Amino acid sequence: MAVIASLECARCHHHVSAETPQTLCPLCAGSLYVRYDMDKLRQTAKREDIAARAAASPRSLGMWRYSSVLPDVAPVTLGEGWTPMLHSKRYPGLYIKEEGANPTGTFKARGLGLAVTMAKHYGLQHLAVPSAGNAAGALAAYAAAADIKAHIFMPQDVPFANYLEGIIYGADVTMVDGLISDCARMVAENIKAQRDANTPANQIWFDISTLKEPFRVEGKKTMGYELVEQLGWQYPDAVFYPTGGGVGLIGMWKAFEEMEQLGWIEKGSKRPKMYALQASGCAPVAKAFDEGKPASEFFQNAATFAAGLRVPKPYGDAIILDIVRQSGGAALAFTDEQILASILDYAKHEGIFLSPEGAAATAAYDALLATGDLKPTDKVVLFNTGAGLKYTDMTAEAMHLKRPGILPKSMPVGGIITPQ
Repeated sequence: MAVIASLECARCHHHVSAETPQTLCPLCAGSLYVRYDMDKLRQTAKREDIAARAAASPRSLGMWRYSSVLPDVAPVTLGEGWTPMLHSKRYPGLYIKEEGANPTGTFKARGLGLAVTMAKHYGLQHLAVPSAGNAAGALAAYAAAADIKAHIFMPQDVPFANYLEGIIYGADVTMVDGLISDCARMVAENIKAQRDANTPANQIWFDISTLKEPFRVEGKKTMGYELVEQLGWQYPDAVFYPTGGGVGLIGMWKAFEEMEQLGWIEKGSKRPKMYALQASGCAPVAKAFDEGKPASEFFQNAATFAAGLRVPKPYGDAIILDIVRQSGGAALAFTDEQILASILDYAKHEGIFLSPEGAAATAAYDALLATGDLKPTDKVVLFNTGAGLKYTDMTAEAMHLKRPGILPKSMPVGGIITPQ
């Protein structure tokens, strides 16, 4: 496992120590990246050892097969990572990375698994998160596994599964009449009040928000390692990623950089074009991309049934936009009607029940095929970031679908027959 050399600010490149818990850069409030001694890692981290390590030790299963490029700590793990790469039936170049196979049913298990691992390593006792839903469920699960108290703030209209997860795992759950931005404000206000009241240090909540601590990116970067390994250590032509907070996209770009430095990727290989996909009802990154701006503006009146994309102002918007532009990709947005149509299409024709967020990516893929910007043979990895079953209430509502009621005896309706 890798020893952390320092934490580096993504904005001003100031370095701070990782010996104690850190949130943002103390100089400019930029997000911090974990940095390792790459010269040393080139001698010790070998890609040919990964499969053997995973086969030899339960500790190296899932995303921890990449332990040689992850912090040197004892993992708090529920089996996250190493999710299936599904080859499309219809499009020869399309692969769907099924993140719904993770614990708690979404990709959030990767970032929160590593963030909670580090919180336990540091001895933190209280973790707080504002969430659009799935991060809350993942934090609740991993905090329970680590014997840490989780404090969750999420909009009151998140999928019911997210609320249930928080309660089931024993978290302190607050439902908010507002958006994730309102939840973030409430977390910050609670932490400030605790400090003002001279609360003992070990009882003050630690804010584990997206990009406001360095280790969720480290967990998410394993998606980049995985997709490259699963494609035979080759880059695809493009990666399609549903983008709310954007940590997964940022983490994958970090993984590509590390793999190149380690020599795990053939020299001269071209990184994939990165596509950030959003819903038209909350599309701050797509809007900023279209307008040529370096950062987004707060998206007013955000509304979409793709709950994970309802982030009106991502903290890492400038980083996301920079990556998309560097790669030659794009940030695109699609309506809820297009997203729902894609859910139904891929369920019927591919046997995959997409999350609404994942269907924003498939809608984008189909749109770019239609315009000729993509060919069916272009190698594309598209992320379904969560299991569609976590959104049954939201998707059913979008379909205007209700549970069948009691039917008259012997009257078949929709294939249902009541007994005599």
